[in-house]
Amino acid sequence: NEFVGMNCGIMDHFASALGREDHAIFLNCKTLAYVHVPLSLENHSLVIVNTNKKRGLVDSKYNERRSECERGLQYLRQARHWSCLGEISVQDFMNSRQLIPDQTIDNRVTHVLTENKRVLEAAKALHRKDLAYFGQLMMDSHASLSALYEVSCEELDILVDEAYKVDGVLGARMTGGGFGGCTVNLMQTSVIEQFIDSVGKAYHSRTGLSASFYLPKIGDGARQIE
Repeated sequence: NEFVGMNCGIMDHFASALGREDHAIFLNCKTLAYVHVPLSLENHSLVIVNTNKKRGLVDSKYNERRSECERGLQYLRQARHWSCLGEISVQDFMNSRQLIPDQTIDNRVTHVLTENKRVLEAAKALHRKDLAYFGQLMMDSHASLSALYEVSCEELDILVDEAYKVDGVLGARMTGGGFGGCTVNLMQTSVIEQFIDSVGKAYHSRTGLSASFYLPKIGDGARQIE
């Protein structure tokens, strides 16, 4: 964090080291406790779409968002000495949000706490193989990331908007640090070709950029291969 100059979290490193084939990782970033959650896609697939918009996270508002969340926590500590936003329930926040005098900070905290709740719901949805609800949570997540946390951008929003115009798409959201980068999309495997053609053409028409499409597999983390 200090050398690179970006206050990023542990998620990418954790997934790279401890991923498991055909599983998602349910991770508590405070304690590093984790559980592998089966991700049974069956006749569905994930598709990654790269905006191909150049960006630099160190120079973006990534660090600013981190600072805004820390300020929000300081305001809320007037009610109780929570050690991090992850300890605060949505109901606790609703009871204490009047302590936050700044609407922007309120928006940031609202996103984080509702996103935490969505993660809990997403883990339950995967356990019961409810991909439709999981896709809805992806949609809700992107809306919050764009409107409340403001880490999306026009290009990401366009990709998500165009994704939902394709029948058979269950969910779409930005992924990563934001301000560019990629979206992750969940869809019926049978509509992948249509998705790539439709979204690719619409995205180029609306932005002048050409998106890149990737069909990922969920594999194991880094390991020694004999």
